[in-house]
Amino acid sequence: MNKHDFPKIHFYDQDFVDIYDKTWAWLQDFWRDPLSGAKTTDGYFMYHTSQDDDTELSIVDQLESTFSSFFLVYSNRNYPAHQNLDYLYSRQEENGAIRWKYNAKTNEPIVSKDNPEGVGLPLFAWAEFNLYHKSANKRRVKEIMPILQKYMTWLSNTFKDENGMYKAPYCAGEMYNSPREGAVFTVDFNSALAVNALYMSALGDILNDKELSFQYKRLYFSLKTRINSFMWNQTTGIYHDLDENAIQLPVKTIAGFWPMLAEIPNEDKANLMVNLLTDPHYFGTEHPFPSLSADEKQFSEKGHGYCGSVFPICNFMVIKGLEKYEHWDLARESAIKHLYFILEAMFPGTSRQGDLYEAYLPCKEGIATMDEVGTPPRTRYLTSTGLSTIALMIENIIGLEISLPRKTVDWIIPNLESMGIENLSLKRNLITILSNKSNRGWEIQMESEKLYYFTINILGQKKKTLPIPSGKCSMLIDKL
Repeated sequence: MNKHDFPKIHFYDQDFVDIYDKTWAWLQDFWRDPLSGAKTTDGYFMYHTSQDDDTELSIVDQLESTFSSFFLVYSNRNYPAHQNLDYLYSRQEENGAIRWKYNAKTNEPIVSKDNPEGVGLPLFAWAEFNLYHKSANKRRVKEIMPILQKYMTWLSNTFKDENGMYKAPYCAGEMYNSPREGAVFTVDFNSALAVNALYMSALGDILNDKELSFQYKRLYFSLKTRINSFMWNQTTGIYHDLDENAIQLPVKTIAGFWPMLAEIPNEDKANLMVNLLTDPHYFGTEHPFPSLSADEKQFSEKGHGYCGSVFPICNFMVIKGLEKYEHWDLARESAIKHLYFILEAMFPGTSRQGDLYEAYLPCKEGIATMDEVGTPPRTRYLTSTGLSTIALMIENIIGLEISLPRKTVDWIIPNLESMGIENLSLKRNLITILSNKSNRGWEIQMESEKLYYFTINILGQKKKTLPIPSGKCSMLIDKL
């Protein structure tokens, strides 16, 4: 596949552009027909290595499928962002259950002793809301809503406790060796459910279904109240897991930041959480953000899986949470830092061949170990690193926020730099937005096939919304 089919990014650091291009080029190796093993975009997006057996080639994973949709939406429809999600929906059982992993070759769910129900983090509605804003496909929202409603009913019937919170095994969040022993009411699962309820309500609004919207808004506020009451700790400035008696466990993990994505903390609480994210003694390590606070005794500078490693999925979650509270500068700065460390591992400057990895060291450049034995992370782990090299690159480093149904493009940047995007396909509209410095000052050049509304927000300096007609045009920032 020719990389020119994909949107082209412009950035002053060419390495960022190269790693973005390389990710798109490599992605084609991970779309497989589960039965034949042949490469095809008619198959599913599944991680594998050449050493994997046939079973590993065929695993559709709920967490990977949900998160990967956030960067596949930018592929100019070369890769269907919804395909894995549709597979998972097709496996829904009579009681509403959708399991966290399936062998796509046999369609059998993969469950374990630790997770007998095979429940994963419930985030389908968040992914669907994002798909809607990148495709404006209202019919899809209508079709998937009954599936998502049945799924939410199953979660409630199976995991809801009398106290109104949800009991799910902590491995549902896939933080396999995180020191969270005794966690029964986990902060990531309950917050993810709140995220899902929030976006179920938003999808109800899209369908003009007031009753549906209200039903999930009520569930959202019920969870929000309980998470704030039970899980927030004013002294530590973060949310904690609870044991079976709903008593807080002391350990501070990256899971404690899920409530920001769910818009649960008020501004004062959020500011305390941001302090932890910028403090090197906690989560503000050299490479942000470690999966375990640096002051915990189980924290390892070698990573040791979820005892300190930096994971792209966790970073994406934290950065999107920062956006909710308009910490645009910190979100961008963290994304740039994170990408520099990914670049270091990609081009290590030694005889060792670099790559994109599942997990990185928190305190210096390099790849993390996945356990105390020193097992290396998975290589070319695009199902999650694509979030960093594509989604964060477009949304936070370049700074574009796009909504097709609203016909809007927002460009949020701390200051003007030479950067932009070229030939981004928005359904039947191809757009280009580039900023350059000319002898007349800073200029934004634009090209579009249809009218849309463009908002430039140079943080702390100026904010302006303008209708952009079809064809080519340019604007001088000083004249705005």
